[in-house]
Amino acid sequence: MKGVLNPPPKSLFHLYFLKERAGEETISMNMGRYNNEQREEEEEEVEDREVGDWKWKEEEYDESFSRSSRQLLIAKSNYMSRRRVNTTSQIAIFGANACPIESLDYEIVENELFKQDWRSRKKIQIFQYIVLKWAFALIVGLGTGLVGLVNNIAVENIAGFKLLLVTDLMEKEKYYMAFAAYAGCNVVLATAAAVLCAFISPAAAGSGIPEVKAYLNGIDAHSVLAPSTLFVKVFGAILGVSAGFVVGKEGPMVHTGACIASLLGQGGSRKYHLTWKWLRYFKNDRDRRDLITCGAAAGVAAAFRAPVGGVLFALEEAASWWRSALLWRTFFTTAIVAIVLRAFIEYCSTGKCGLFGQGGLIMYDVSSASVKYSGMDVLAVVLLGVIGGIFGSLYNYLIDKVLRIYSIINEKGPTFKVLLVVSIALLTSFCYYGLPWSATCIPCPTSKSVSCPGTEESENYKRFQCPSGHYNDLASLFLNTNDDAIRNLLSTSTGNEFRISSLFIFLGTVYFLGIVTYGIAIPSGLFIPVILAGASYGRLVGRLFKNVSKLDTGLFSLLGAASLLGGTMRMTVSLCVILLELTNDLLLLPLMMLVLLISKTVADNFNKGVYEQIVKLKGMPFMEAHAEPYMSNLVVRDVLLGPLITFSGVEKVGNILHALRCTGHNGFPVIDEPPLSDAPELCGLVLRSHLLVLLKGKVFSRDRILAGEEVLREIATFDFAKPGSGKGIKLEDLDIEEEEMDMFVDLHPITNASPYTVVETMSLAKAAILFRQLGLRHMCVVPRSQERPPIVGILTRHDFMPEHILGLYPDIKPHK
Repeated sequence: MKGVLNPPPKSLFHLYFLKERAGEETISMNMGRYNNEQREEEEEEVEDREVGDWKWKEEEYDESFSRSSRQLLIAKSNYMSRRRVNTTSQIAIFGANACPIESLDYEIVENELFKQDWRSRKKIQIFQYIVLKWAFALIVGLGTGLVGLVNNIAVENIAGFKLLLVTDLMEKEKYYMAFAAYAGCNVVLATAAAVLCAFISPAAAGSGIPEVKAYLNGIDAHSVLAPSTLFVKVFGAILGVSAGFVVGKEGPMVHTGACIASLLGQGGSRKYHLTWKWLRYFKNDRDRRDLITCGAAAGVAAAFRAPVGGVLFALEEAASWWRSALLWRTFFTTAIVAIVLRAFIEYCSTGKCGLFGQGGLIMYDVSSASVKYSGMDVLAVVLLGVIGGIFGSLYNYLIDKVLRIYSIINEKGPTFKVLLVVSIALLTSFCYYGLPWSATCIPCPTSKSVSCPGTEESENYKRFQCPSGHYNDLASLFLNTNDDAIRNLLSTSTGNEFRISSLFIFLGTVYFLGIVTYGIAIPSGLFIPVILAGASYGRLVGRLFKNVSKLDTGLFSLLGAASLLGGTMRMTVSLCVILLELTNDLLLLPLMMLVLLISKTVADNFNKGVYEQIVKLKGMPFMEAHAEPYMSNLVVRDVLLGPLITFSGVEKVGNILHALRCTGHNGFPVIDEPPLSDAPELCGLVLRSHLLVLLKGKVFSRDRILAGEEVLREIATFDFAKPGSGKGIKLEDLDIEEEEMDMFVDLHPITNASPYTVVETMSLAKAAILFRQLGLRHMCVVPRSQERPPIVGILTRHDFMPEHILGLYPDIKPHK
């Protein structure tokens, strides 16, 4: 549904919900596919149809409305009754929460209020606006850097205490008590994380990257960036990672940075009386989008200590819209994150942060290894790329299946979400504690530089049940934090530290647990599970090519991690830079580029990237950067559906109120008619939120006259600014008296006089690319000939969705 047919002069004719006697779906109307021959044929059909076949609901009917015009309207509705309505879902899953969605207004609304506001601004106010943009970017960097630091310190201390307790009990040969302590700690931590997600903020579950990606594409949902989501994301990630799940904190850090940016980008709070005049500049979706892009980049920088990689991640994966000025601010934000982390790492290196050391912030330095490679090494890298592409596409396929199963369980309520988390926590505890018993003890290396067996909570050589002078290689991987396990796998000059059988067991376990863990009601990232699995088979390939290769086994492990990341995430440039910043080895750049390109190419032959799949699975109407091939064979009028509701430039209050009550549309075309214009012409587009503000202000008149100046005097520009966290005016807040229903209101001051328009014969593919690149919410469709009404329909993102188009034209083959 898109809004009543274009009214005749001096009248507004509302046509709603025509239903067939058999109870068929609601009939939709469209003004876009009529030529003169079709009109004559349909009018003849209507004359033979009994009036009793339809139920008409009219709020107002002007007696001057001619019989021929009425027949034309009936003919159009009859035509459209043979077509389907847009059944694209208006609900999507954010985190573990199903909630209604709507699009964001990234377009500048150039109405009289906007123009007057900009004309009234002084140079000092423009200077304030520019300074505030950079100041907010600074605050986002500081806040995200501090949250990342707290996250790592907390995880290292909580998980470290748990592992020290288990190690102490193992040394006393209290093996059952050690398992009880290990599993008990994991279950308690997991339950706490699940309770936060299930009962306080379900939107905080999962990675958060698909949600941020969808928001930057123009999709909004309640609580996706709310303060409660930020709270649960921070503490839930700490508890979840500390509980020993095969998850990372990198995805949650991206969501955390976006939440911090969103809080700043709301431009103050009326609820808490924080509405300084200079904050009104940020009461729009465009500035919020830029700030949230900076927050997403800051999250990656805080998680990986990779400031340049954070910028490239936002550019390549997160953002759907980019410009050079945003590049500078994003780079500035990530630089601030790097400075904050560097300063506190120096402070914590003195031992003032408990068990947290330099290893807490993921940094795997492999620069000490010699990077010399031959033709056999390149062949091994090609093999790693192929394996990464196959394993990555399989990983994505299984993730999709598991998420579908978990969505059924999550629908049963919060209690089932918590029970699922506890079940996975117990499964993980059994695997991590039980599997090392299958490994045989290995004598410690003779090198004096190696501490074997280790007594700390994070060591390369864990004793577990072995006698003195021996270590358990599986325990060195399982009974460690995920960060330390990766550090052990990437360690150089330790080619024989892990047996081949142990690497196979670890690979199968983390690959399986990474799949079944993602989707439960805790904040969980995908980077760490993928790196663990990729580093495992990378080390296996290194052992396979050991006799003919010049590369260190630890470097093969790094290339394996890169190949699986490329096969799952389908990113290239940003992943390459992130991994190089992580490992501090630029000499590996050519091989890193090669393995990422091969793995992505191989995986693209099977399915899409993991984040794209999750976005689609969650039901988010995501606008892709490219149009589907079959869209080139359609024009925009082929997907238009109705009814189209329009308003006159000076409209009756009752008509507006009725339209707002009967539809959920967020944009309505405004048409000027005689005597306001010589002929019907498109004045622009008015937003639902602006209409609510205008009706609440009650700037009404008893006659149909232009009253724009009075509107500009009575209602401040700030009142039309977008509120934060869904605190805007609702229809229930209006208090319209009965006598005011017949009064008139001038819509010109709040009408966007320059909406983006396309002709009805434009290719649908071309319109889709234009819609996405401009970040639009509404696209007006105008007729090709001047004899017809000035607007024939409105396109929204739901009209470009494949399920809508293929529903209208089931004969289209999507793969062609």
